[in-house]
Amino acid sequence: MTAVKLQTSRATSMLILSSKAGSMSPAVVAKIRKAFESSLIVEFDPKMDLDKLITPTATVVVAGGDGTIAWVVRQLVDTKHPLGIISMGTFNNFARSLHLPTTVDAAIRVVRQGKPHPITLGRVNGTVFLEAAAIGLFGATIAAGDAAKDRAFGAFATAARKMLTAKRFRYELTGDLTGGGSAMSLVFANTKSIGSQMPLSDKTPEDPYLELSIHAGASRTDIVKRVLARAVLAKEGEAGLGQMFRFRKIQVTTKPRARIYADNFRLGLTPASITAELSALKIILPR
Repeated sequence: MTAVKLQTSRATSMLILSSKAGSMSPAVVAKIRKAFESSLIVEFDPKMDLDKLITPTATVVVAGGDGTIAWVVRQLVDTKHPLGIISMGTFNNFARSLHLPTTVDAAIRVVRQGKPHPITLGRVNGTVFLEAAAIGLFGATIAAGDAAKDRAFGAFATAARKMLTAKRFRYELTGDLTGGGSAMSLVFANTKSIGSQMPLSDKTPEDPYLELSIHAGASRTDIVKRVLARAVLAKEGEAGLGQMFRFRKIQVTTKPRARIYADNFRLGLTPASITAELSALKIILPR
């Protein structure tokens, strides 16, 4: 008997496809597969090990919703892969803030013809966030809204309870910004909107800083205003609500300790260290 050894080689280009994303259809999936048919094509699986599938400099394209895109960015954040984004989710906050198209044909053109650029990503206590980090009420609201969108009713009930029981806290800032006061929420924005396209600022990840809002989520009434402001945000060029303070690194302590959120995930309790970092990962943007 002759022994046969199977040897696998890693791909130099890869398409990660989430066919269950909000704007996906069989026709859209087929078009994307056709456009990148020479690449390794895999269905999104949060358990997959990208290092075993691709070379260190492989071009990666992700086609899916906000959650899939965020997962891929976090996996590749410290690598030098060029990343193309075909944003086919329900809200597409990250893509919109980068001025990426959300129609499939235009998005494919950008991936093919665009140029890779480093971008700013945030970290809170070491965890990467794409859209925003938050302390207090605003973060609980985003987590509740995301659970409702995904019909994760148990998670929604838990997040909604935290939202309804959120209390005012005293805070102190050190680092690039110094000061203190009391608030229901502190929001550290990297994109123009978060969650169900609730406006935050006019910030884009192409800017080399993050923005702090003390007034975003200042009350449950403010949250409602931001939901209603989605119609305003749709008019490209409208800024978010409230005064914003730019920074690259700050530390936050609160009394009592308050819940911390990175995008729609709860991380733990304050204190928090928030930084704006230029990514090694490069996003393919329009020329």
